[in-house]
Amino acid sequence: MAWIILLVAGLFETGWAIGLKYTQGFTRLWPTVGTVVAMIISLWLLGMAMKSLPVGTAYAVWVGVGAVGTVILGIVLFGEPVNAPRLISVALIVAGLIGLKLATPA
Repeated sequence: MAWIILLVAGLFETGWAIGLKYTQGFTRLWPTVGTVVAMIISLWLLGMAMKSLPVGTAYAVWVGVGAVGTVILGIVLFGEPVNAPRLISVALIVAGLIGLKLATPA
């Protein structure tokens, strides 16, 4: 269950990272509110997952899920570049996340 909570926490991290773009420097009320709510939920879920997962693993997976999700949404929503070095880098992050999962009992 901790791994599912951690995955959801990472998805909320993606949400607040993308939300930052929409706040326009925290000058737009509702995007700012949504971003702050996503931050709180993300950190709360991360804390819940850390009850049973090692801190290094949980934090690395949380950041990794957020990073991969943010890159993908950056491409889809903002037309950010898609090229081999970026895709290979994202694949390496995913490989690292899988490695951490396989190496961590729980």
